[in-house]
Amino acid sequence: MGNSFGNLFRIHTYGESHGKALGVIIDGCPAGLPIDEAFIQSELDRRKPGQSKITTQRKEADEFEIVSGVFEGKSTGTPISIIIRNQDQKSKDYSHIADKYRPSHADYTFQTKYGIRDYRGGGRSSARETVARVAAGAIAKLFLRNHNISFLAYVSQVGHLKLDKDYTQLDLTRIEDNILRCPDAEMAEQMIELIDQTRKNRDTIGGIVTGVIQGVPAGLGEPVFDKLHAEIGKAMLSINAVKGFEYGSGFDGVKLNGSEHNDVFYTDNNTVKTRTNYSGGIQGGISNGQDIYFNVAFKPVATIMMDQESINEAGDEVTVEGKGRHDPCVVSRAVPIVEAMAALVIADYLLISETNRI
Repeated sequence: MGNSFGNLFRIHTYGESHGKALGVIIDGCPAGLPIDEAFIQSELDRRKPGQSKITTQRKEADEFEIVSGVFEGKSTGTPISIIIRNQDQKSKDYSHIADKYRPSHADYTFQTKYGIRDYRGGGRSSARETVARVAAGAIAKLFLRNHNISFLAYVSQVGHLKLDKDYTQLDLTRIEDNILRCPDAEMAEQMIELIDQTRKNRDTIGGIVTGVIQGVPAGLGEPVFDKLHAEIGKAMLSINAVKGFEYGSGFDGVKLNGSEHNDVFYTDNNTVKTRTNYSGGIQGGISNGQDIYFNVAFKPVATIMMDQESINEAGDEVTVEGKGRHDPCVVSRAVPIVEAMAALVIADYLLISETNRI
Protein backbone atom coordinates (compact mmCIF):
# COMPACT_ATOMS: atom_id res chain seq x y z
CA MET A 1 0.00 0.00 0.00
CA GLY A 2 3.02 2.29 -0.24
CA ASN A 3 3.56 2.78 3.48
CA SER A 4 6.91 0.94 3.55
CA PHE A 5 10.32 1.94 2.23
CA GLY A 6 13.62 0.10 1.89
CA ASN A 7 14.85 -3.45 1.36
CA LEU A 8 17.09 -4.75 4.17
CA PHE A 9 16.91 -1.59 6.30
CA ARG A 10 13.16 -1.19 5.97
CA ILE A 11 10.65 1.17 7.55
CA HIS A 12 6.87 1.21 7.79
CA THR A 13 5.17 4.44 8.89
CA TYR A 14 1.65 4.88 10.25
CA GLY A 15 -0.68 7.56 11.60
CA GLU A 16 -2.54 10.67 10.50
CA SER A 17 -2.12 14.39 11.03
CA HIS A 18 -5.00 14.63 13.52
CA GLY A 19 -5.09 11.05 14.76
CA LYS A 20 -3.90 9.94 18.18
CA ALA A 21 -0.31 9.33 17.12
CA LEU A 22 2.17 8.73 14.33
CA GLY A 23 4.98 6.26 14.29
CA VAL A 24 7.41 4.02 12.50
CA ILE A 25 8.54 0.40 12.62
CA ILE A 26 12.17 -0.10 11.61
CA ASP A 27 13.06 -3.60 10.51
CA GLY A 28 16.59 -4.72 9.72
CA CYS A 29 18.59 -2.49 12.04
CA PRO A 30 21.62 -4.54 13.08
CA ALA A 31 21.81 -5.67 16.70
CA GLY A 32 24.14 -4.03 19.17
CA LEU A 33 23.79 -0.46 17.86
CA PRO A 34 23.88 2.09 20.73
CA ILE A 35 20.62 4.07 20.51
CA ASP A 36 21.24 7.71 21.45
CA GLU A 37 17.76 8.93 22.37
CA ALA A 38 18.95 12.51 22.88
CA PHE A 39 20.16 12.55 19.29
CA ILE A 40 16.86 11.19 17.99
CA GLN A 41 14.99 13.92 19.87
CA SER A 42 17.33 16.60 18.52
CA GLU A 43 16.56 15.45 14.98
CA LEU A 44 12.81 15.58 15.67
CA ASP A 45 13.22 19.05 17.16
CA ARG A 46 14.70 20.29 13.88
CA ARG A 47 11.56 19.16 12.04
CA LYS A 48 8.87 20.01 14.57
CA PRO A 49 6.29 22.75 13.94
CA GLY A 50 6.18 26.09 15.72
CA GLN A 51 9.93 26.74 15.52
CA SER A 52 9.78 30.33 14.25
CA LYS A 53 7.71 33.00 12.54
CA ILE A 54 8.28 31.35 9.16
CA THR A 55 6.77 27.98 10.13
CA THR A 56 3.33 26.76 11.13
CA GLN A 57 2.33 27.76 14.66
CA ARG A 58 0.99 24.32 15.53
CA LYS A 59 2.67 23.37 18.81
CA GLU A 60 3.89 19.78 18.95
CA ALA A 61 6.75 18.72 21.22
CA ASP A 62 7.21 15.64 19.01
CA GLU A 63 8.46 13.66 21.98
CA PHE A 64 8.94 10.01 21.05
CA GLU A 65 8.75 6.68 22.81
CA ILE A 66 10.60 3.54 21.76
CA VAL A 67 8.27 0.62 22.47
CA SER A 68 10.28 -2.30 21.08
CA GLY A 69 13.59 -3.39 19.61
CA VAL A 70 15.89 -1.69 22.14
CA PHE A 71 17.19 -3.20 25.37
CA GLU A 72 19.64 -1.59 27.80
CA GLY A 73 20.31 1.18 25.30
CA LYS A 74 21.16 -1.02 22.31
CA SER A 75 19.25 -2.39 19.34
CA THR A 76 18.34 -6.05 19.67
CA GLY A 77 18.05 -6.84 15.97
CA THR A 78 14.26 -7.12 16.22
CA PRO A 79 11.86 -4.48 14.86
CA ILE A 80 12.27 -1.07 16.49
CA SER A 81 8.92 0.63 17.02
CA ILE A 82 8.76 4.37 17.73
CA ILE A 83 5.59 6.31 18.53
CA ILE A 84 5.04 10.09 18.55
CA ARG A 85 1.71 11.18 20.05
CA ASN A 86 -0.18 14.18 18.69
CA GLN A 87 -0.95 16.87 21.25
CA ASP A 88 -2.14 20.02 19.46
CA GLN A 89 -4.76 18.93 16.94
CA LYS A 90 -7.43 21.50 16.05
CA SER A 91 -9.68 19.36 13.89
CA LYS A 92 -12.45 21.97 13.92
CA ASP A 93 -10.20 24.09 11.69
CA TYR A 94 -10.98 21.61 8.90
CA SER A 95 -14.72 21.06 9.32
CA HIS A 96 -15.38 23.64 6.60
CA ILE A 97 -13.70 21.43 3.97
CA ALA A 98 -15.22 18.09 5.03
CA ASP A 99 -16.86 17.71 1.60
CA LYS A 100 -14.78 20.21 -0.40
CA TYR A 101 -11.70 19.65 -2.53
CA ARG A 102 -8.90 22.08 -1.73
CA PRO A 103 -6.97 23.18 -4.86
CA SER A 104 -3.72 21.23 -5.39
CA HIS A 105 -4.33 19.04 -2.30
CA ALA A 106 -4.81 15.28 -2.16
CA ASP A 107 -8.48 15.62 -1.15
CA TYR A 108 -9.90 14.66 -4.53
CA THR A 109 -7.38 11.94 -5.32
CA PHE A 110 -7.75 10.27 -1.89
CA GLN A 111 -11.55 10.37 -2.16
CA THR A 112 -11.37 8.87 -5.65
CA LYS A 113 -8.92 6.14 -4.66
CA TYR A 114 -10.45 5.03 -1.35
CA GLY A 115 -14.00 6.35 -1.36
CA ILE A 116 -13.29 7.85 2.06
CA ARG A 117 -10.81 10.37 3.40
CA ASP A 118 -9.70 11.92 6.65
CA TYR A 119 -10.18 15.62 5.93
CA ARG A 120 -8.58 16.72 9.24
CA GLY A 121 -5.30 18.26 8.16
CA GLY A 122 -5.15 15.95 5.16
CA GLY A 123 -4.96 12.80 7.28
CA ARG A 124 -2.36 10.44 5.89
CA SER A 125 -1.42 12.83 3.07
CA SER A 126 -0.28 15.46 5.57
CA ALA A 127 3.40 16.36 5.85
CA ARG A 128 3.04 15.53 9.55
CA GLU A 129 3.69 11.92 8.45
CA THR A 130 7.33 12.90 7.94
CA VAL A 131 7.91 13.00 11.71
CA ALA A 132 8.09 9.21 11.54
CA ARG A 133 10.65 9.35 8.73
CA VAL A 134 12.90 11.68 10.71
CA ALA A 135 12.78 9.32 13.71
CA ALA A 136 13.77 6.40 11.48
CA GLY A 137 16.40 8.48 9.72
CA ALA A 138 17.98 9.28 13.08
CA ILE A 139 18.43 5.54 13.71
CA ALA A 140 19.96 5.19 10.24
CA LYS A 141 22.34 8.07 10.96
CA LEU A 142 23.43 6.41 14.21
CA PHE A 143 24.18 3.23 12.27
CA LEU A 144 26.11 5.11 9.57
CA ARG A 145 28.21 7.04 12.09
CA ASN A 146 30.15 3.79 12.55
CA HIS A 147 31.06 4.01 8.87
CA ASN A 148 32.01 7.71 8.96
CA ILE A 149 29.18 8.64 6.61
CA SER A 150 27.62 12.05 7.23
CA PHE A 151 24.58 13.93 5.96
CA LEU A 152 24.03 17.67 5.56
CA ALA A 153 21.22 19.58 3.91
CA TYR A 154 20.51 23.28 3.67
CA VAL A 155 18.19 25.78 2.01
CA SER A 156 19.74 27.02 -1.23
CA GLN A 157 16.77 28.82 -2.80
CA VAL A 158 13.49 30.49 -1.83
CA GLY A 159 11.37 31.80 -4.68
CA HIS A 160 13.65 33.83 -6.95
CA LEU A 161 16.38 34.18 -4.31
CA LYS A 162 19.13 31.64 -4.98
CA LEU A 163 22.60 31.00 -3.61
CA ASP A 164 25.13 31.48 -6.39
CA LYS A 165 27.68 29.21 -4.66
CA ASP A 166 27.81 25.43 -4.58
CA TYR A 167 28.25 23.49 -1.36
CA THR A 168 32.05 23.36 -1.65
CA GLN A 169 32.18 27.17 -1.42
CA LEU A 170 30.00 27.39 1.69
CA ASP A 171 30.71 26.94 5.39
CA LEU A 172 28.26 24.13 6.11
CA THR A 173 28.92 24.42 9.85
CA ARG A 174 26.73 27.55 9.73
CA ILE A 175 23.56 25.79 8.54
CA GLU A 176 21.88 25.91 11.96
CA ASP A 177 22.89 29.53 12.63
CA ASN A 178 19.53 30.91 11.46
CA ILE A 179 15.87 29.86 11.41
CA LEU A 180 15.95 29.13 7.67
CA ARG A 181 18.95 26.75 7.74
CA CYS A 182 20.77 28.58 4.97
CA PRO A 183 24.56 28.70 5.55
CA ASP A 184 24.92 32.13 3.90
CA ALA A 185 23.85 34.69 6.52
CA GLU A 186 23.24 37.56 4.11
CA MET A 187 21.14 35.47 1.73
CA ALA A 188 19.32 33.84 4.63
CA GLU A 189 18.20 37.26 5.87
CA GLN A 190 16.78 38.13 2.45
CA MET A 191 15.05 34.76 2.14
CA ILE A 192 13.50 35.03 5.61
CA GLU A 193 12.20 38.50 4.79
CA LEU A 194 10.67 37.17 1.56
CA ILE A 195 8.95 34.28 3.38
CA ASP A 196 7.66 36.57 6.12
CA GLN A 197 6.27 39.05 3.61
CA THR A 198 4.63 36.18 1.71
CA ARG A 199 3.05 35.04 4.98
CA LYS A 200 1.73 38.53 5.67
CA ASN A 201 0.23 38.49 2.18
CA ARG A 202 -1.61 35.30 3.20
CA ASP A 203 0.24 33.36 0.51
CA THR A 204 2.98 30.70 0.27
CA ILE A 205 6.26 30.27 -1.58
CA GLY A 206 8.50 27.37 -2.64
CA GLY A 207 12.21 26.69 -2.53
CA ILE A 208 15.08 24.24 -2.91
CA VAL A 209 16.93 22.13 -0.36
CA THR A 210 20.43 20.94 -1.29
CA GLY A 211 21.65 17.66 0.19
CA VAL A 212 25.25 16.49 0.62
CA ILE A 213 26.33 12.98 1.62
CA GLN A 214 29.99 12.55 2.52
CA GLY A 215 32.05 9.46 3.27
CA VAL A 216 30.03 7.02 1.15
CA PRO A 217 32.36 4.20 0.06
CA ALA A 218 32.63 3.22 -3.59
CA GLY A 219 30.44 0.30 -4.64
CA LEU A 220 26.99 1.06 -3.23
CA GLY A 221 24.05 0.72 -5.61
CA GLU A 222 22.65 -1.74 -8.11
CA PRO A 223 23.48 -1.23 -11.79
CA VAL A 224 20.09 -1.61 -13.52
CA PHE A 225 16.71 -0.71 -12.00
CA ASP A 226 17.90 -0.04 -8.44
CA LYS A 227 20.57 2.52 -9.22
CA LEU A 228 21.69 4.46 -6.17
CA HIS A 229 20.61 7.81 -7.60
CA ALA A 230 17.24 6.33 -8.62
CA GLU A 231 16.59 5.22 -5.04
CA ILE A 232 17.66 8.58 -3.63
CA GLY A 233 15.38 10.23 -6.19
CA LYS A 234 12.47 8.01 -5.13
CA ALA A 235 13.16 8.84 -1.49
CA MET A 236 13.13 12.57 -2.16
CA LEU A 237 10.13 12.53 -4.49
CA SER A 238 8.15 10.67 -1.83
CA ILE A 239 8.40 13.69 0.48
CA ASN A 240 5.32 15.90 0.59
CA ALA A 241 5.39 18.97 -1.69
CA VAL A 242 8.46 17.81 -3.67
CA LYS A 243 8.22 18.62 -7.38
CA GLY A 244 11.73 17.94 -8.62
CA PHE A 245 15.02 16.15 -8.00
CA GLU A 246 18.45 16.42 -9.61
CA TYR A 247 21.86 15.12 -8.60
CA GLY A 248 25.38 15.99 -9.66
CA SER A 249 25.42 18.45 -12.54
CA GLY A 250 21.69 17.85 -12.97
CA PHE A 251 19.91 19.86 -15.63
CA ASP A 252 22.83 22.30 -15.92
CA GLY A 253 24.94 19.42 -17.23
CA VAL A 254 23.24 19.64 -20.62
CA LYS A 255 25.13 22.89 -21.23
CA LEU A 256 28.50 21.13 -21.22
CA ASN A 257 30.29 19.01 -23.78
CA GLY A 258 31.41 15.53 -22.84
CA SER A 259 35.03 16.67 -22.75
CA GLU A 260 34.05 19.22 -20.10
CA HIS A 261 31.65 17.02 -18.16
CA ASN A 262 33.77 13.87 -17.78
CA ASP A 263 35.25 13.36 -14.30
CA VAL A 264 38.92 12.43 -14.73
CA PHE A 265 40.29 9.80 -12.33
CA TYR A 266 43.55 10.07 -10.39
CA THR A 267 45.07 8.46 -7.30
CA ASP A 268 45.91 10.23 -4.07
CA ASN A 269 47.75 8.10 -1.48
CA ASN A 270 46.41 4.96 -3.15
CA THR A 271 42.85 6.33 -3.05
CA VAL A 272 40.95 6.76 -6.31
CA LYS A 273 39.49 10.25 -6.72
CA THR A 274 38.11 12.42 -9.53
CA ARG A 275 39.31 15.92 -10.41
CA THR A 276 35.74 17.12 -10.87
CA ASN A 277 32.47 15.71 -9.58
CA TYR A 278 29.81 16.38 -12.18
CA SER A 279 28.70 12.78 -11.63
CA GLY A 280 27.58 13.67 -8.13
CA GLY A 281 29.44 10.73 -6.60
CA ILE A 282 27.53 8.13 -8.62
CA GLN A 283 28.47 6.47 -11.91
CA GLY A 284 26.55 3.64 -13.53
CA GLY A 285 24.15 3.77 -10.61
CA ILE A 286 26.96 2.90 -8.17
CA SER A 287 28.78 5.21 -5.74
CA ASN A 288 32.36 6.06 -6.69
CA GLY A 289 33.53 7.33 -3.30
CA GLN A 290 33.14 11.04 -4.01
CA ASP A 291 30.60 13.34 -2.37
CA ILE A 292 26.99 12.71 -3.37
CA TYR A 293 25.10 15.98 -3.78
CA PHE A 294 21.62 16.77 -5.03
CA ASN A 295 18.82 19.35 -5.11
CA VAL A 296 15.21 18.85 -4.06
CA ALA A 297 12.55 21.33 -5.23
CA PHE A 298 9.56 22.05 -2.97
CA LYS A 299 6.43 23.69 -4.34
CA PRO A 300 4.58 26.52 -2.59
CA VAL A 301 2.35 25.03 0.12
CA ALA A 302 -1.11 24.37 -1.35
CA THR A 303 -3.00 25.73 1.67
CA ILE A 304 -3.13 29.52 1.44
CA MET A 305 -4.97 31.93 3.71
CA MET A 306 -7.10 33.18 0.82
CA ASP A 307 -10.51 32.10 -0.44
CA GLN A 308 -10.27 29.88 -3.53
CA GLU A 309 -12.85 28.56 -5.96
CA SER A 310 -13.29 24.79 -6.15
CA ILE A 311 -15.95 22.07 -6.11
CA ASN A 312 -17.38 19.74 -3.48
CA GLU A 313 -17.97 15.98 -3.57
CA ALA A 314 -21.30 16.53 -5.33
CA GLY A 315 -19.57 18.50 -8.08
CA ASP A 316 -21.08 21.83 -7.06
CA GLU A 317 -19.00 24.98 -7.29
CA VAL A 318 -17.95 26.20 -3.83
CA THR A 319 -15.56 28.58 -2.13
CA VAL A 320 -12.77 27.10 0.00
CA GLU A 321 -11.89 29.41 2.86
CA GLY A 322 -8.28 29.83 3.95
CA LYS A 323 -8.10 28.62 7.55
CA GLY A 324 -5.81 26.74 9.91
CA ARG A 325 -2.11 26.77 10.82
CA HIS A 326 0.24 26.16 7.91
CA ASP A 327 3.80 26.80 6.79
CA PRO A 328 4.23 29.75 4.41
CA CYS A 329 7.30 27.89 3.12
CA VAL A 330 8.32 24.33 4.01
CA VAL A 331 12.02 24.33 3.19
CA SER A 332 13.45 25.10 6.66
CA ARG A 333 11.59 22.15 8.21
CA ALA A 334 12.29 19.99 5.14
CA VAL A 335 16.06 20.05 5.75
CA PRO A 336 16.06 17.24 8.38
CA ILE A 337 13.51 15.27 6.31
CA VAL A 338 15.83 15.33 3.28
CA GLU A 339 18.73 14.18 5.47
CA ALA A 340 16.63 11.41 7.01
CA MET A 341 15.49 9.97 3.69
CA ALA A 342 19.04 10.07 2.34
CA ALA A 343 20.29 8.25 5.45
CA LEU A 344 17.64 5.54 5.05
CA VAL A 345 18.76 4.89 1.46
CA ILE A 346 22.46 4.72 2.29
CA ALA A 347 21.88 2.48 5.33
CA ASP A 348 19.84 0.12 3.17
CA TYR A 349 22.36 0.01 0.33
CA LEU A 350 25.28 -0.41 2.72
CA LEU A 351 23.63 -3.56 4.08
CA ILE A 352 22.83 -4.75 0.54
CA SER A 353 26.49 -4.29 -0.44
CA GLU A 354 27.41 -6.92 2.14
CA THR A 355 25.51 -9.47 0.02
CA ASN A 356 27.20 -8.66 -3.31
CA ARG A 357 30.33 -10.76 -2.84
CA ILE A 358 31.24 -14.05 -1.22
